Amino acid sequence: MDLRIFTEPQQGASYDTLLTVAKTAEDLGFDAFFRSDHYLKMGDADGLPGPTDAWITLAGLARETHRIRLGTLVTAATFRHPGVLAIEVAQVDNMSGGRVEFGFGAGWFEAEHQAYGIPFPADKFPRYEEQLAIVTGLWSTPPGETFNFAGQHFTLTDSPALPKPTQPKIPVIIGGTGPKRTPRLAARYADEFNLPFQSPEDTAAQFGRVRKAAVDAGRDPQDIVFSSALVACVGASDADIARRAAAIGRDVEELKANGLAGSPQQVVEKIRHYEEVAGTSRVYLQILDLGDLAHLELIADEVLPHLG
Repeated sequence: MDLRIFTEPQQGASYDTLLTVAKTAEDLGFDAFFRSDHYLKMGDADGLPGPTDAWITLAGLARETHRIRLGTLVTAATFRHPGVLAIEVAQVDNMSGGRVEFGFGAGWFEAEHQAYGIPFPADKFPRYEEQLAIVTGLWSTPPGETFNFAGQHFTLTDSPALPKPTQPKIPVIIGGTGPKRTPRLAARYADEFNLPFQSPEDTAAQFGRVRKAAVDAGRDPQDIVFSSALVACVGASDADIARRAAAIGRDVEELKANGLAGSPQQVVEKIRHYEEVAGTSRVYLQILDLGDLAHLELIADEVLPHLG
């Protein structure tokens, strides 16, 4: 069972804060550091000092870390042209020595598009499907050959398909609750399927759809990693749990019902429940208070060793 740290910098975090969290996560033995790809805060957070770009952040972290894997949950397809995105991600993979993973989604938060003048197309999913084909096609084109694509939304002509990533294949992460199109795309493109913030039972149902879609596409479902993302609020005592819940503006009982909240033992048991019910083999711990490094230390000391 892999445990990964997942951050939401749009809620309020500088690059220096993210660097500290990433380095701490690496030192503590976590498998990866991931971040969201958003330009506008959500809810009551102040969002200060303002948004940071996901791939600029990961480029910086690529040079400041050594082991930990780096990625997005998930890059919004609406933010970038697929050709430019393929170049950016491949470059960060080069800068990291081959440690990048590419979470990719259609985009959904219309308000952030309006706030920064980013087009928010009505036909997001067909565009997203073309972008998946383009990005993965550019990376997989053999050196010395060119890549061409003629779609409804994008056309690429005689692209040299450079640069190439350092990894032979950058892992592609697809996720979401869509019952038909999402499993179909995951079966075709995903190395990992992620379902965030769902119950074990709902997770099992969606994982089942993806597994069936893989079989229907002639692919072995065991080739796909199935992962969950859940908010973390772990404490050595009830007082610690309550303090951490209050710091992120959440209710303890709600967090216990919908996330990974409680004592280390309770959190281990909840993760094991996801493993048994849904087949989850990787968990992204959504860490919302990025100044609480003791939280990461507690999880590393009291949760991580019990999930090997």
